Amino acid sequence: MILAQWRARRASKTLIEQILGEIVTAARRPELYEALAAPDRIDGRFELLTLHAGLVLRRLAALGGVADAIAQDLVDSLFTHFDDTLREMGLSDIAVSKRLKAMGRAFYGRNAIYAAALDDASPDDLATALARNVYGATVPEAVPKAEALAGHIASLDAALATIPIEAFTAGRFRFPLGSIAAGVPHD
Repeated sequence: MILAQWRARRASKTLIEQILGEIVTAARRPELYEALAAPDRIDGRFELLTLHAGLVLRRLAALGGVADAIAQDLVDSLFTHFDDTLREMGLSDIAVSKRLKAMGRAFYGRNAIYAAALDDASPDDLATALARNVYGATVPEAVPKAEALAGHIASLDAALATIPIEAFTAGRFRFPLGSIAAGVPHD
């Protein structure tokens, strides 16, 4: 009995690590930093990781059932990853705790805004939120690539909406590539 529980827990951990690995790989695609000019700094990477993880969590929430448990384990693993990263940067326990609280508020707040824009099929609202959060601009017109990023995110969301729960539970989840528009404005 104990051995069966241990095996199930280990299989679950492997499954979550696989999903998180797909999210991290998608968030670190060079095209996001080159063609779409996302800031290649710790804050820019956090924003893109938050965005991509939020898209997967959105899909898992839509699936419900066992997907809810996968989503919770995924969030736990993601924040363990954040904790490890902060500690590797040499932050103290108190500083890590404060940063994680701020990161948690940012993670959930941003994903609520992104989900609302995606639910309303409002590319302007999504581009505005991305301009502010990813690029640090107060108006989306200051960052023409925010619209291209919004289009890319909408295409990822649509692709994720077709992925069945079996892809997640069987460890076959692959993050869709989406489409980074060829017509991305150049500087």
